[in-house]
Amino acid sequence: MTDGWDWRRGGETPAPARPPGAGAPPVGPPTMPGADPTPPASPGGGPTPGWPAYPVGPASYGAPAAGGPNSTDASAWWSDALADPWRDPAAPTAVVVPGVVAPGTEPEPVTDPDAPGRPTLRHLLLIPVITALLAGTLGGALGYAFAVRGGAGAAVLGGAPAEVPALAQRKPESLAGVAERVLPSVVTVRVSSLGGTSEGSGFVATADGHVITNDHVVAGGTGKASVVFNDGSTAPATIVGQDAESDIAVIKVSRPGLRPVEFGDSDALAVGDPVLAIGSPLSLANTVTAGIVSALDRTMQAGEPGGPVRYYAAIQTDAAVNHGNSGGPLVDGAGRVVGVNSTIKSLVAEGQEAGNIGLAFAIPINQAKRVTQDIIGTGKARRTVIGARADGPTGVVGGGLRLAEVEPSGPADGAGLKVGDVILKINGRPMTEPTDLTALVRKYAPGSVVTVEYRRGSARQNTSVTLAADAK
Repeated sequence: MTDGWDWRRGGETPAPARPPGAGAPPVGPPTMPGADPTPPASPGGGPTPGWPAYPVGPASYGAPAAGGPNSTDASAWWSDALADPWRDPAAPTAVVVPGVVAPGTEPEPVTDPDAPGRPTLRHLLLIPVITALLAGTLGGALGYAFAVRGGAGAAVLGGAPAEVPALAQRKPESLAGVAERVLPSVVTVRVSSLGGTSEGSGFVATADGHVITNDHVVAGGTGKASVVFNDGSTAPATIVGQDAESDIAVIKVSRPGLRPVEFGDSDALAVGDPVLAIGSPLSLANTVTAGIVSALDRTMQAGEPGGPVRYYAAIQTDAAVNHGNSGGPLVDGAGRVVGVNSTIKSLVAEGQEAGNIGLAFAIPINQAKRVTQDIIGTGKARRTVIGARADGPTGVVGGGLRLAEVEPSGPADGAGLKVGDVILKINGRPMTEPTDLTALVRKYAPGSVVTVEYRRGSARQNTSVTLAADAK
């Protein structure tokens, strides 16, 4: 800095300083570094010889003179820095022209990316999230490594658990609900005989232990029997009675807390009704098979050579039934017993073991209940008869069975039937085979009244016959 005195030129008077202000002209040419800004005085008052002639006013520098007609308040081309008494004479001269910025065109502010700033809320939240993800990834990797090393790295089978569908909820009226309700009342029957052990099925009919089964299950036994319940427990049993022609037998077990089955009405069945067959086929206890009622009043004549002949108007079903199902219950869709599984049809030769081909037959429960009550009450069953015998189909158009014998004072005789009459229908059921007459009559209880349609000569007539019990 300097006080305005040119210390490099001793003895000379410095140029007077002018106060800065608009319109103040410079006192001389711009000072160049190392040059004396004040020209020496000329004796004639003119320019000093040897010095360049500089214009004195600011107009010589391209700016209008202060106060002139084109003058402005301040010139952008002039500065009175040369008259500044504190100016360093060695400093270079510079003209600074500030730029004029039009309104609305200001440059966009730029933020220094390296400048430290205050952390935002997003930054504060990202820190724990990233930390948790890293921790979870590390924990999962370590867990997988330990699981594989420990032998537990097997693939996960199945999808995510979903809501249980309605069909899998086992409502009481569903087949699964029916089976669950009936199974505790179904038993496996084992009877000792001279040839070994006979095995079949049965079901609890009374709370005091009476069990219904087939006659051919207990036939030939020594009187000793046992039952196996669905929980695997066993109990000894005794044979109460049996009826070979109806194929029904009753045994008795002593066990508290027995649950008897619920009985249905076999006369109310219709073809197509759903049914379940429950028993122990081929010694497989607690087996449940499903089917429908295939036919009603299917007349059956069954029996082993040399043994009794059994007649019944059976319920035909396509439920799978095999050896060992005999004596087990046939259950309707409400869980009520409507029949006793008894026999099957097969394509095998005589003497060979037969298997299921979808043709199974059950004794109607109305008939089985009546026979069971007779056996429990009297030890034997009554047999229903019509008091007439047919010798075979007529072979003429319209079919029917011709009566070969009519017992005097029997039910048929009392209804006016005579030998030679052709029986066409009983309660609307057509008669085509001699077995039909016997099997259908056995279906009804003694004292029942049935309608018989018959033909005598060329005339068709109807009569009512009151069935009776056999005298035996």
